[in-house]
Amino acid sequence: MSEERDDEIKFDNQMAVVNEGTPRWVWLAMIALAVVSVAGLGIGWNAKTHASSAEQALAAQAKTLQQSVDMLTQRLADSDQTNAELRNDLVSVTDNLKTTQGQVSTTRRQTTQIRDDYSKKIESVQSELATKASADAVNSLGGDVNGVKTDLEAQKNNLQMARGELGTLIARNHDEIDQLRRLGERDYFEFSLTKKGQRSRVGSMQLELRGTNTKKNQFTLALYVDDMRLEKKNRSVDEPIYFYTRGTRAPLELVVNGVGKDKISGYLSVPKTASTTAAAAGN
Repeated sequence: MSEERDDEIKFDNQMAVVNEGTPRWVWLAMIALAVVSVAGLGIGWNAKTHASSAEQALAAQAKTLQQSVDMLTQRLADSDQTNAELRNDLVSVTDNLKTTQGQVSTTRRQTTQIRDDYSKKIESVQSELATKASADAVNSLGGDVNGVKTDLEAQKNNLQMARGELGTLIARNHDEIDQLRRLGERDYFEFSLTKKGQRSRVGSMQLELRGTNTKKNQFTLALYVDDMRLEKKNRSVDEPIYFYTRGTRAPLELVVNGVGKDKISGYLSVPKTASTTAAAAGN
């Protein structure tokens, strides 16, 4: 028993020596290191989670941005096509405007020439009347003077006709259409439509009456020309309708002079070059 007791005392003394030899800060350092390691693992896991979320968000933003770029590219292509069509329309309108200006200038020159010619005729007649002393000579010249006055009145009526926006004279009845025919600048085709929905050939085209409004003197008409259908709605009496056909630089002109219940009457004015083509097409 005494030996066992001595051994226990020796062991306790040795443990006391070991405990007294290890400082307390070593244990604290080990504990702190363990805490820091655990915190580092937590921070690393959190950072990895945030990085994955950020990567997914960035991928979604990149996809949205690509879609926006594709939409903008398509809009740009559509805009280029629209601009090209507008440029083509502008060129066509410019060509038509040049043609119209040339026609207006020609009409003005012809009007001035007619006035000058008749002024010279009147001055010549007046000069002859002044130099003739006999009553017989005066009587013989009276017929010439009356003829000149008649021609002058007819020409004056021509000049007093209404003009369309392209400078062409607008006839309001059959007599004025005959006066325009005598000028020889265009050909005129008179027509009368007496039934709705029925096509009638006028020149090289077809016309179809769609409806009338007798109170407002308005009508609706469909034109069939060059394999196309053009509908003119709620047009007024004596209002010219201009349109172009293939192979013509000058416009065709359609005028309605009378509107009744389900019937209209008027004329189609065609340039000389276009009327030749129209006659060939009709044959």
